[in-house]
Amino acid sequence: MDAPEPETTPFDAISVQSNKVFRIYQSYLDKATPYVTYRWIGTVILLCLFFLRIVLAQGWYIVAYCLGIYLLNLFLAFLQPKFDPSLTQDENLEDGESSLPTKQDQEFRPFIRRLPEFKFWHAATRAVVISFVCSWFTVFDLPVFWPVLVMYWIILFALTMRRQIQHMIKYRYIPFSVGKAKYGAK
Repeated sequence: MDAPEPETTPFDAISVQSNKVFRIYQSYLDKATPYVTYRWIGTVILLCLFFLRIVLAQGWYIVAYCLGIYLLNLFLAFLQPKFDPSLTQDENLEDGESSLPTKQDQEFRPFIRRLPEFKFWHAATRAVVISFVCSWFTVFDLPVFWPVLVMYWIILFALTMRRQIQHMIKYRYIPFSVGKAKYGAK
């Protein structure tokens, strides 16, 4: 009458433990969600510690450069709308209609980010932590002339932000809530 118990493999034990760790990690992320300012202050402190490590160690410039490119990519995704008006406008021009409201009585469409703030913060914090860990291994300390990397990053930042700002002006959207009307209970 007693059925034999299924055999557990070492992979099952590892899977159970990793799921337990992931649930604990997710619960801490869920608890940190409403504290936007404190989350970003923590990320900036981690970023300052990383830069302090780079300056004092006089190395790992390629790791810092890769982190800068990744953070720039995240920031651009944070600024862009989820549904690009240039793509929908190009599709609708064939039909003779526009996707953006042009009259007062047309439907209001709120700005929806391609990368939400929490995912932006989470990816940025993870990248800073991974970069900080990489800065302790000599295999990632590649010899490069760092002023070239800094100049290249500044040029890349200026060109991409210029293009993004032109896109924002052309399609008349502001990705931040500064200066926008706020409605709510008084």
